[in-house]
Amino acid sequence: MVEPRRLSEQEAALWQSYRETHRELMRALEARMIANSGLSGADYALLHPLSEAEDGVLRTRDLGRSVGWERSRLSHQVSRMEKRGLVCREECTSDARGSMVRLTPLGRKAIEAAAPDHVDAVRTYFLDRLSPAEQSQLATLLSRVATGIPATCTTPESDCD
Repeated sequence: MVEPRRLSEQEAALWQSYRETHRELMRALEARMIANSGLSGADYALLHPLSEAEDGVLRTRDLGRSVGWERSRLSHQVSRMEKRGLVCREECTSDARGSMVRLTPLGRKAIEAAAPDHVDAVRTYFLDRLSPAEQSQLATLLSRVATGIPATCTTPESDCD
């Protein structure tokens, strides 16, 4: 068996710094969103792609893929949001096995009210900390890292709905 390469001290510190920064950034964005709009980060994560979709509706599997969630997490979150009137589920007319998630008028109002403060928070906590050149460099680096990450769904297409 081949011994795995260990992280150098510098590599380990970089990885830990990335993990801590990501965790704290997400915590700060979530706390601010809840305080200012009453939406959770999970609510916003689903409302955003729905608000940009044609007619505010997406197939459930496409919504899940857009946020990188597994079916059960998506189903539970959609159920919670349905109870609050933010979204509703519909049958898929083109495929009886599928379902659709539709943004309700209340959901659209909620995302439109929350979006400006969310953008301000992203600027305040992240973008304003970097020069335009650093932003460009970071985008390039993240893209390079992303291209080396394998796809998460390795099961047959029908299992990824």
